[in-house]
Amino acid sequence: MMQQSLALLPRPCINRDYSKILNQKLGHQFLGHVKLVGTSLTKIRFIKEGVTVQLYFTADTHSFHKDLLGDSDFAPRPFKDVAEMNQTIIDHWNQRVTPEDTVYHLGDIALYFIRPERAAQKAIFDVLNQLNGHLVLIKGNHDNRALFKYLAQHNYDYGGRPKFEFHDVGTIIKVNHRQYYLTHYPMMMGIVKQIINLHGHIHHYAVNIKEDINVGVDTPETDYLVHKPAFGTPLSMAEIEMMVTGKNEDFQKRH
Repeated sequence: MMQQSLALLPRPCINRDYSKILNQKLGHQFLGHVKLVGTSLTKIRFIKEGVTVQLYFTADTHSFHKDLLGDSDFAPRPFKDVAEMNQTIIDHWNQRVTPEDTVYHLGDIALYFIRPERAAQKAIFDVLNQLNGHLVLIKGNHDNRALFKYLAQHNYDYGGRPKFEFHDVGTIIKVNHRQYYLTHYPMMMGIVKQIINLHGHIHHYAVNIKEDINVGVDTPETDYLVHKPAFGTPLSMAEIEMMVTGKNEDFQKRH
């Protein structure tokens, strides 16, 4: 049951002045003028400027993070080593995402502590370079500015757009008359209408707020889906909407 997977986190990562941050620091990527051309259980397709656009969401991949290996409640990663974990994420990512798609990565790309630091940055870049799609990277607590600077210096044209796009705090998209606030940390937004916070950070836990959806690779909230994607697979817009509906219905039953 989904209720067993939920964890009530005491005042989780609250940003009390979220309105100020949204006004000053969040990038805005409103998709309200794209044309909806088709839906399925895994995809919602849009056409924008003549190009088919498909959106995906993920967080907390933690590439190279050997301390996460094992079967823990916090982040179950039953792999023999980080090479297997990294490759599993790459394979499952590319089985779904095409080079034309856009993936929002909501932070904590990797943890790799080797020297020189530039060697770690290059290794992380090499992993990201194997992933299909344009990557919109939102800074997590484990993503330092030096890494983003390195990625920006090595950014390149990918199908007519930069491979990487960067946001320090988050960004906003609008799909099907609903706004999605994309951040690393979960937000407590108060009473809102048609606003959903997609976040990461808390791994195999969930916030007991119906508007907050954990999209990280360890999220328990894929229990709301009919078919759970394989580990490391970015979530589609259709799956996000199914998770929003499922969590809202579950919340109403329990409150």
